[in-house]
Amino acid sequence: MANLVKLPIDQLKIDEEKVADYLCSRLRHYVLEYAGKRGGVLGLSGGIDSATTAYLAVRALGPENVFCYILPTSVTPRSDIVLAQNVIKELGLPRGNYELIDIEDIVNMFTDRVKIESNFIRGNVAARVRMTVLHAQAAKNNCLVIGTSDKSELTIGYFTKYGDAGVDVMPIADLYKTQVRQLARYLGVPEEIIVKPPSPALWAGQTAESELGIGYELLDSILYLRFDSWLSEEEVAARLGIGVEKVERVVKMVKQTQHKRLPPEIFRLSGRSHGSDWRYPREWR
Repeated sequence: MANLVKLPIDQLKIDEEKVADYLCSRLRHYVLEYAGKRGGVLGLSGGIDSATTAYLAVRALGPENVFCYILPTSVTPRSDIVLAQNVIKELGLPRGNYELIDIEDIVNMFTDRVKIESNFIRGNVAARVRMTVLHAQAAKNNCLVIGTSDKSELTIGYFTKYGDAGVDVMPIADLYKTQVRQLARYLGVPEEIIVKPPSPALWAGQTAESELGIGYELLDSILYLRFDSWLSEEEVAARLGIGVEKVERVVKMVKQTQHKRLPPEIFRLSGRSHGSDWRYPREWR
């Protein structure tokens, strides 16, 4: 099956230099000229997406204009914190441009007050607390909040609404996870971060691929063939040599999380609403 999956992954090969130059140029223009801000703020998790975004941000804006924050809870692996600290060191951020802020007490205060016991809900609370901290730091430093989400996770809705998605700009959001890995190596992101199993680390032992039940190479192949090449679900399954039910499961994730990628729905009373004409395919309505 690995050989059958290889074709779409080859098609997802990027020109790393051109992509890096383009993203840096866009980010520089968006932050400095369009928004008129000093620079960018982002959260560092020790994972590949946030590390790659940090390397891009420093390239685009300069280390003096990038602010990175490590925001652990009690379930954040110590190794992730060390990896994030190594990224800060490698990027040469000035001393006042980074900080480790333990948010455990804030999360506990909130979850205790509203009587939350679910690890899943608690994890979403932590993601939203992190975004609140980042926006506060952005306001303090006259910056925008730079998002670290990739195309794979955004497309299937594997993110927290108003949490890690509640940002001002998303430089790597049109790159699948497998493409982010290519870009990361080009930018010089430490290899131990690139090969580490992705995890939001919202609860102990969580890994993305085990939670999703699918590896990123196969996921990206399905997403690319279905939504970039617009093959039918049956054609995608045949191309990859897998059961159609796997493709249907991924497509279902995309459909059911569409609301997370859109602004809140407005039930128009004045004029004609055009929202349903373009927000998602007709067959989904």
